[in-house]
Amino acid sequence: MHLAERREELALGLLGAGYADLTPVQRSVVDLMAAEAPTGLAPALADDRALWDRIADRVAQVGGSWTFLGGFALAMLVWIAANLALARWAFDPYPFIFLNLVLSTLAAVQAPVILMSQNRQASRDRRAAEHDYRVNLRAELEIMRLHDRLQQNELQLRRIEAAVAASPAPAPATATGRSTR
Repeated sequence: MHLAERREELALGLLGAGYADLTPVQRSVVDLMAAEAPTGLAPALADDRALWDRIADRVAQVGGSWTFLGGFALAMLVWIAANLALARWAFDPYPFIFLNLVLSTLAAVQAPVILMSQNRQASRDRRAAEHDYRVNLRAELEIMRLHDRLQQNELQLRRIEAAVAASPAPAPATATGRSTR
């Protein structure tokens, strides 16, 4: 049986539609089943990030942690305390205009970097979810195919049992090997 015929048979038998009528994901699963090929490596396991992507992910990981928030709050308190205590020689006296500039700059740079990292993570999550869907669909179709085969085997076994029950029983043999009839 050719691969195209096998695909059509699997599509009709398992999904109840012709191969051409299937969605691209369903076609890819039927292709894998017809070729008896493994589903493949999950895309989330492959790290294809560029250097700047890895840096952005690291910034998002650090910037979104309690350690960063605690350290940043401590640094701000030290900044404010030092400038209040040394009011006469303070490099950023009250109302802390330079501190405000630093905070605004940090927010302006950190927010887009975190958003880029989140967008990349969402894309990876979508690819992983699609891969999981393909694996689950294939598993379900394989189970359906095994169930159908098991039912065919049960029917065949019942026919054999009925044929054996309908045939006359052989005469019992004696010690000499001859039948008693």
